[in-house]
Amino acid sequence: MYKNLKSIGITNPSDIERYSLRQEANSDTLKIYFHKEKGDFLTRSVKFKYPRQKKTVLIDGGRGTYKDTTEINANLRFIVEELDKITRRDQQEKDTKQQVLSELRHLEKVVSNKIAEIEAKLERL
Repeated sequence: MYKNLKSIGITNPSDIERYSLRQEANSDTLKIYFHKEKGDFLTRSVKFKYPRQKKTVLIDGGRGTYKDTTEINANLRFIVEELDKITRRDQQEKDTKQQVLSELRHLEKVVSNKIAEIEAKLERL
């Protein structure tokens, strides 16, 4: 399913927790962090360096002035898209879990208040 991640040796994408991407001089550094196992002291991660692609672009609307620029490697772009899918899914699951927990806490308060109200009515009788 994640062919670009598999091409760089990541065989179990579901173990990915997060990633970081930074530019250093003429390369981009991708660091992928995996879920920590219970008892592990260090975070498991792998690092990849990709050279930036050089590109010459026209900058003055056709007068013949060009500028050299660099951009992210095409392979890295595809890998980052797959990583975004994985990490967003994890974030959505966390958000859903937080929402359910919030609803549960609210329900606990409502039930507690209702029980207290009924007990107060019983005391008055």
